[in-house]
Amino acid sequence: MISDPIAVLVVLAAVVVAAVWLAARVPAMRALGAALVAILLAMALSNAGVLTGVSPTYDWLSSWGVSLAVALILMRVDVHSVIAAGPRMLAAFSIGAVSTALGAIAGAMLWSAAVGPETWKLAGQFTGTYTGGGMNFAALGRALGTSSDLFSAAVAADVALTAIWMVACLTAPLLLRNRNEHAVPPSAQPSGRAIADTDTLERALTSSIRPVALIDLASVMAIAVGAVWAAGRLATLVPALPEILWLSTIVLAVAHVPAVRRLTGSALLGNYLLLMFLAANGAQSVIANIFRVGPAVFWFALTTLVVHGLGIFGIGRLFGIDAGTLAVASQANVGGPASAVALASARGYGDRLLPGVAVGLLGYAVGNYLGFGVASLVRGLLGG
Repeated sequence: MISDPIAVLVVLAAVVVAAVWLAARVPAMRALGAALVAILLAMALSNAGVLTGVSPTYDWLSSWGVSLAVALILMRVDVHSVIAAGPRMLAAFSIGAVSTALGAIAGAMLWSAAVGPETWKLAGQFTGTYTGGGMNFAALGRALGTSSDLFSAAVAADVALTAIWMVACLTAPLLLRNRNEHAVPPSAQPSGRAIADTDTLERALTSSIRPVALIDLASVMAIAVGAVWAAGRLATLVPALPEILWLSTIVLAVAHVPAVRRLTGSALLGNYLLLMFLAANGAQSVIANIFRVGPAVFWFALTTLVVHGLGIFGIGRLFGIDAGTLAVASQANVGGPASAVALASARGYGDRLLPGVAVGLLGYAVGNYLGFGVASLVRGLLGG
């Protein structure tokens, strides 16, 4: 099994090369997209025992790596091009959050006998993590006093299902999109200059629109690294505001400086890092770990996620929300802002990047409250 951190990085890089090559040349893979192919390839390698499921390389890509990716991609975003997508994204996110809470309650009712007296705690944690991402999972676990063994089992289930859910959300727009529904729905299309900017961002994620000079690459990396560092410092000084909010604010402010907007290559670099991050997510999804730590916890988490998915995609489509917006909102619920950006970038939804980040941040804010509420409700229903 490959476990050396540098060797793991080499394998992930090779997986991304293979995914991009397959997506460009094989019609079936082109339909799936490079991001989904990268996740599936890495998942296959880890579950076959070729690649380790735990590595410092994955930790780096899930922290610094994805932060740099978000900064580099947001550097190409024009705020004016995404305002129209906001209300639909907020509606989709709200449907997803309510569906998550209902899923956690249903899961608790179904699996309480197998999970045990701390079922109500996991109900709160799964509500939090599938409303605003893993940060809420950890915070609620500490606050509710979940035992270490149960916490570890829940983490294993959550990691696997989060990766699998990214696959589902990348696939959903292909399966649910109407014949007349485009990547950017007509109701969300701005006019004039904004359409050109959105199209530029989508193309910039996969190719160099203009020649990329070394000074441009050096400049965008300096800005991105500086923004990530500054966001971390500000989050330490003002812990009430999450780091991703500081990062988004800093990058968007800098990105509207004319000299910065003229730089090329940032979206391309950011998309590459996101593909590495998604491949790492796939590699961490080792199915055997779930059965080693406790199948009941996995089924509890899966029940929560299935009800979330049925709610957001079922009710969302009934209300006429396009499949792409629903998929990005679901990722904002389940994985947080970074996952929303990853999915929007992978599918070329340039107008949904900022709304995805915005509702992801909202998930950070409301996930803990909703998690506490569900935990209290389930405790009242089951006792504990």
